[in-house]
Parts: sequence; structure tokens; C-alpha cells
Amino acid sequence: MEKLNLTKEWDKVFPKSEKVNHEKVTFHNRYGITLAADLYIPKNAKGKLSAIAVCGPFGAVKEQSSGLYAQEMAERGFLTIAFDPSFTGESGGQPRYVASPDINTEDFCAAVDYLSCRDDVDSNKIGIIGICGWGGMAINAAAIDTRIKATVASTMYDMTRVNAKGYFDSADSEDARYDMKKALNTQRIVDYKNDNYELGGGVVDPLPEDAPFFVKDYYDYYKTDRGYHKRSLNSNGGWNKTSALSFINMPILAYSNEIRSAVLVMHGEKAHSCYFSKDAFKNLKGDNKELLIIPDAVHTDLYDRKDVIPFEKLVDFFKKNFDAE
Repeated sequence: MEKLNLTKEWDKVFPKSEKVNHEKVTFHNRYGITLAADLYIPKNAKGKLSAIAVCGPFGAVKEQSSGLYAQEMAERGFLTIAFDPSFTGESGGQPRYVASPDINTEDFCAAVDYLSCRDDVDSNKIGIIGICGWGGMAINAAAIDTRIKATVASTMYDMTRVNAKGYFDSADSEDARYDMKKALNTQRIVDYKNDNYELGGGVVDPLPEDAPFFVKDYYDYYKTDRGYHKRSLNSNGGWNKTSALSFINMPILAYSNEIRSAVLVMHGEKAHSCYFSKDAFKNLKGDNKELLIIPDAVHTDLYDRKDVIPFEKLVDFFKKNFDAE
């Protein structure tokens, strides 16, 4: 595996809990990319524990929302990891700052590999949590990985849908996609000539006065002390401009109706992105699927608002479905 240079200090955007032990770990996916993760274990834990892998939001790092979720769930008795996706944060992979619907789904499955091989984990009780764009990746992982017993998609985006069709499917036409693909392929030539991948820019800064409310919400999280992190793509230069290419014609939720394990889809009522969760839920089958709409919440409230994120509901969901078999 690739040797990673992991930071030793606590550099999260949330305080360290005194209820859990924390350490840095690494694991690899089947493409040979080494992933960096923060491991959280309840203090005085004994025996084999139920485990949860957490990732997201899209363009964030494990020191932000996913780490908060992981630490909170560890306080409630689970062994958890929050990991950086391939090509981002402290994880390996070249070139940097590129996303892939296939490789990033595989990252979740690789986390299950790692957890399954730990002596302190019950391999029959492993779940995942995906936040924002990784909510869609989590559902996609659940569709292919039968080892995943329960999945939570929080404030999810379907990144393949929004890239191919625009927000609210407003650019869902062959001509619109052709123009986008033409521009992205032109950018490929520029990048190849320069031997460098141009970044698309993170969350807009300075914030325009007429910015949509959800852009203001993103700014309030990624660009302020609330959630800024030096390794976060959204807090800084953003993804490679050409990252969108593979998302345009590779829809990730095509087989979500075949998921047999439990899925909880939760979203804020007032989130601009709520339609992603509602539509994804419609495609799920079985009596172990749930849709939870949280009153008055916006998209980023489910990033870090502990008074909004229903952690006790998540505990009940995972425990119920881990014990179902």
C-alpha cells in the first residue's frame, strides 16, 4: 500500500470527545488506492462491536461532517471510521481532486473490507452512512455489497443526476449535455498540454449578495470557522474541472430497487436538494426502507447541527437492522 503522511494533531472542526478513543488508520480499495481514516471506539468497549463507515459530504474531508457523525455514533456504542475518499484529503490516489462514481462507491466497499477483518468488529453487523453526494454513493454501495446490513443516506445528492441533468433536471436535454461534454473535453486538452488538472473552484468566495440561499448555506459551513478545513476541496480550490465527465453517463442508482438490506433516507424539509432523497426513496423496495423528512431543516443543517441530526434515530435504525437476521 502507498505510504501516507497522516497528521498527528487533532485538526477536526469539532471538539474531541472524552467518551471515545481515536486513532488514525489506513486501508486500501481494490484499485490499489490507500485510504486514510479516523477510527473511533467507545472507551472501555469489549468484545466484537457493530461497526459503521462514514463518508461525505461531496468535496469535504473526514475532519468535517463525516468525522462528527462517526464520533457521535461511537459515543453511542458503535466502532466507526470516517474516511477520506480516493484522491482527496489524506487519502492516496493520483491525480488529486478527481471524483469517480465507480471508485468512490468502491471506497465504501473497501471500508467494509477493512472493518470485516478487524478482530473487534462483528462482521455480520456493518453499516454505512453517506452524507450529501456520498449519500448516493452509499445507496449504490448497498446495491452491490451484500455485506452491508444497513445504510443511511443523509441530505443526499445523486451526483450523476445533477451533473447530467442540472438542478431540478432543468438541463435535461441532449443539446445541453452535448455542450457540457464539449466544454469538458476541451478542458481535457488544456490539462494534457499543461500536464496539470485545472480546478473548478470550491464554494464561491466572496459571496455574491444575490446568491441562492443554499449557496449561502454552503458558504456558512465551508468558508467560516464553523466548517472550514485546509484540506477540504469545497473550502478551497474545489474538484478538477473534468471530474464531472464520468458522472454524466454513469447513473449510480440504476439498481437501487434491488437492495434487500435496510436503508434510511433522511433529508431536511427545506433543503434545495430534498427531491433527490424523495425520488431515491421511491425506487427502493421492501418493508425495511424508511424516509425521514426533518421539519424546517436545510441541506447543511444535517452536516453538523447536533440539535437537528437525529442521532438516536440512527442508533435505533442500525441496532434494529443489525439484529434483524
